[in-house]
Amino acid sequence: MYSLNQSVRMKGAAGEPIPSPFRGLAKLDAEFRRGELSVVAAAGGTGKSLVAINLAIQSNVPTLYFSADSTAATQLCRATAIITGDDVKGVKSKLHADEFEEYSDVLANRWWQRFNYSARPTPAEIELHLECYREVFNIYPHLVVIDNITNVEAGAFGNADEFTFSLEGLCDYLNELARETHAHVMAMHHVVGEYADGLKPIPQSGLRGKISRVPSLILTIHKEIDGMDGRTLNISPVKNRDGFEDSSGETFASYSFNTRNIRLEDVEMSVAF
Repeated sequence: MYSLNQSVRMKGAAGEPIPSPFRGLAKLDAEFRRGELSVVAAAGGTGKSLVAINLAIQSNVPTLYFSADSTAATQLCRATAIITGDDVKGVKSKLHADEFEEYSDVLANRWWQRFNYSARPTPAEIELHLECYREVFNIYPHLVVIDNITNVEAGAFGNADEFTFSLEGLCDYLNELARETHAHVMAMHHVVGEYADGLKPIPQSGLRGKISRVPSLILTIHKEIDGMDGRTLNISPVKNRDGFEDSSGETFASYSFNTRNIRLEDVEMSVAF
């Protein structure tokens, strides 16, 4: 056991926010703190993975990204476009034509950002890669992304109650992992059918499996489409142990999605009340 004074020394890096490109969320006190678990939930195709890859690449912190939902080609092209500002379509064309040498140096500078592309990673595989990361770099990653949590192999379940219990157990496991490694662990997740179109604010109760007990931070995402291939992602802090929260999802920070270079950029006056 530790006294309060001893706890100052014991905390280590836990509680430190990692650098974030999302200024609108910061205004709402929604920060990605090391040693904590966050869940980002949205309908399929809304932009969960875009939020995760933008956080990883724009923050440029030591990262271990478990990309079960996207292929190596997809993540490579997205990351390259975010880093360089180049048109992602041109990046894809160069990748498929084996003309990617011009990006070698800029990608080599991101040596501490690593990806795993297993479609069904197990908890043992996640732990193994974390220990490999530590062995190579002498530190644990500051950011671990699980994209997404339902892709983690957690055993078979036969009904909805078993599914919910399995997800809660995974959250407990990932939360413990965050505390032990002092990484911020971000898990992507789905929402219930009522919010499957992704066009309206998603409350905390909209998460599939009702797994809101464990995470320190829960963000939900809904989108606005302007009819001219423009998209805005609205990110709502529906649970936040360290700051503002609105469980209804009606308070959000807004980000324009640049379809050319995949970057998410704060919208002026983005915080809606």
